[in-house]
Amino acid sequence: MVALSAAAALEARQRDPRAAIEIGRAALRSARAAGDAREASAAERAIGLSLRELHDLDGALRHLRRSVRIAVRAGSARSAALARMSLAFVLSTTGRHAAALRAINAALPDLRGTDAGSGRMQRGLVLHYLCRYDEALREYNAAIDLVRRSGERLVEARALNNRGLLRAYTGGLRAADEDFDRAAVLYRDLDQELAVADVRWNAGISASRAGDVPRALTMFAQAEREYRRLDVPRPGLLINRLEVLVSVPLVEEARAAADRALAELTDDLVLARSEALYYRARIAVLEGDLDVAATMAASARAGFRRQGRAVWEAGAHHVELRAAYLDGKRSRRLATALTRVADRLDALGWRTAGLEARVDAALVARDLGDRGRAAAELAVAGAAPRGGAAAARPLGWYAEAVRRDLAGNRRGAQSALRRGLGLLDEYRVSLGAGELRAVSGAQGKALALEGLRGAVASGRADRVLAWVERWRAGALRMTPARPPEDTGLADALAELRATTADLEAALLSGRPTTALRQRQVRGEQRVRELTRQASGGGAVLRPPAVRDLVAALGDAALVEYVDHEGALLAVVVAGGRASLHRLGPVDVAVREVRLLRFALHRLVTLPERVDRSAVRAGAGHAAGLLEARLLAPLLRRVGTRPLVLAPTGVLAGLPWAALPGLSARSLTVAPSAAVWLRATAARPARGSAVLAAGPRLAAAPAEIAAITPSAGPATALVGADATVDAVAAAMDGAALAHVAAHGSFRADNPLFSALELADGPLTVYDLERLRTPPARVVLSACDSGMSAVRPGDELMGFTAALLGLGTRTLVAPVVPVPAGTTTPLMVDFHRGLGAGLPPAEALALARVAHLDEGDSAYAASVGFLCFGA
Repeated sequence: MVALSAAAALEARQRDPRAAIEIGRAALRSARAAGDAREASAAERAIGLSLRELHDLDGALRHLRRSVRIAVRAGSARSAALARMSLAFVLSTTGRHAAALRAINAALPDLRGTDAGSGRMQRGLVLHYLCRYDEALREYNAAIDLVRRSGERLVEARALNNRGLLRAYTGGLRAADEDFDRAAVLYRDLDQELAVADVRWNAGISASRAGDVPRALTMFAQAEREYRRLDVPRPGLLINRLEVLVSVPLVEEARAAADRALAELTDDLVLARSEALYYRARIAVLEGDLDVAATMAASARAGFRRQGRAVWEAGAHHVELRAAYLDGKRSRRLATALTRVADRLDALGWRTAGLEARVDAALVARDLGDRGRAAAELAVAGAAPRGGAAAARPLGWYAEAVRRDLAGNRRGAQSALRRGLGLLDEYRVSLGAGELRAVSGAQGKALALEGLRGAVASGRADRVLAWVERWRAGALRMTPARPPEDTGLADALAELRATTADLEAALLSGRPTTALRQRQVRGEQRVRELTRQASGGGAVLRPPAVRDLVAALGDAALVEYVDHEGALLAVVVAGGRASLHRLGPVDVAVREVRLLRFALHRLVTLPERVDRSAVRAGAGHAAGLLEARLLAPLLRRVGTRPLVLAPTGVLAGLPWAALPGLSARSLTVAPSAAVWLRATAARPARGSAVLAAGPRLAAAPAEIAAITPSAGPATALVGADATVDAVAAAMDGAALAHVAAHGSFRADNPLFSALELADGPLTVYDLERLRTPPARVVLSACDSGMSAVRPGDELMGFTAALLGLGTRTLVAPVVPVPAGTTTPLMVDFHRGLGAGLPPAEALALARVAHLDEGDSAYAASVGFLCFGA
């Protein structure tokens, strides 16, 4: 009976470690009373391994060393070997790999049969941590053969799980998934729930290595929920999810995850902590915080060196060197160091990181004028397009493009760059979720900027436009992927709305909000997780040629603004041809945009009793400066034509109608020429309308009542009827949707930007669930036309969501707008629509009618823009 108790504790450690500890302690007491040293050693071992599952590593080591001592004193070679085997496992977890290897090597001669299989598996794990992958694989294979002959399914499952993880990191992804599937079956048969969750997590790692980001994030989320249900901490596993976030890159979320990992990973979790420092350094590189990147990478590198993890050390060294390169440092020493790191990463199996380091080495050599060395490095790197990971193939084509350019083959260079961006588009469309597609555009930056550099050097407007369009707002050129219907997303959104309502009520009543805020954060994370499960696929809209734009523009003109190496350019398509114009420094325009937005915000928010004449004058001055910079140099080409504007990201929040020369003009704003062309080609609006008013906005019901006569057949949802589900259902397939409500723009997560309705916020995530978006949408809500801008001028917010789904036209403000003065503007706008005017023309006429009716009316009039067609 006593022996069964120790065995039961060992068997239960991956199912219920807390219960296993209690069983082990009971077994230990019984063993001591009976004088059974072997059983006492086994009980101490069970307790130590269970504490390891709970991440009490100091306690685990204490009990395992005690297990070894008891067995040695009793003269039990087998018990001592088993204890040493387990001790090696925990020593490796704490980064003491040399000690771990000594312990397992001492144990192996005294192990037979199934025990020998467990020992070989453990030695494989230590070698795995040491990045000696070939040796580790041999040990795992031997362990699986040994335990299969004896029918020991639990050890087989552990060995398969470990081998699968090794294969995932070394490129054998299909074989890795086969190992995980078999391990999961064995664990389920043995009722090992915690181990099943671990396998699911490792399968997520395999998916991330294959570039299947949606599946990886889904697997990680499922495993995390299982760990929470079992109340078993897994802080070290934050790292694998962090790796995926960095790879996309979801920079803000990755930074938060890295900071959380560094806060939660205690000093005894040295492996995971070093990896967290490494990924935090990579995040700092992405954010341009190069001093932080260098400091974090150096700390990670020192940790990896102490742990004997050669490949990780090389990876951290590359981040240090890359930070130096991006900081403007150029030297032969830096180029040589990058080449050596690239060779080391290649040799150790980190081929994508090796490719990045080699391209950096080539660029340093090129900048130093050593064209021969640069060409040699690029020739090696350029082999990547013929195979390799999804993330590596576009970078390989970039290397090939730079090599061809150095050789004077500019046409070949442009072809390679286009091929690289095409591969990136294929990868991005596979991601499914609009959020992932948008942020992953950052991966094309080097390709796009190299192509744009060559196009600008040519002086040809058509080439510049083609290169801008090839990268700009690429996610909106892809067939939208709707979230899966059966994932519980609707329930998660409803629960989040309820939490938001409870939080607002608590704030108003002065009650504590900490628990509600935590619940809101968890709810938002759950919504993101479910949305990211959308399966990818579909078509990618080709960038338009100038002739296509000329045919669609008619008598209008297109102006596409370009941010190129700190200078602002404009491509104008008008009168049947394209022209290129230089408009001066970008940073000056950015400062003027901020001044204008600040002044308009003050006009709306200052009390009526305050003299706002100076603020109004400031707004006019900033608007005049912007007109002189952005429009005046183009007037000879655009004349008085209706305008289609495609702003670069730094101009995305500009209220264009505030510019004096644009206030009375028919004006349309689009994320890109391609998006505008698609919206223009969409079928005109037909059918009924939905008109909705949100709560706590006294003017909203009156606005709905006032525009109803001009809207034709319409469903009006006001008061308690204007719930999120009711409004969304009515919007689905409507010809026109007008929502008057409080609006909020979330810069931290633009997809949670919201319109306040009767039962809570209608977010961008709610709109993404529509089967058929409204043909025309009017959002009479503050800032609802605002967008967050990601690399590649990718927009995130209501504008991107609706235009991406297929809405033809969106009318919304990019600044706060006062409710009382917005209603007359909206009434006149809808009258124009009812009279058959195009939306941009109807808005221009309505704007002119109210510009001079006071400061608030002026701010409202110039704040609304027409997006799309």
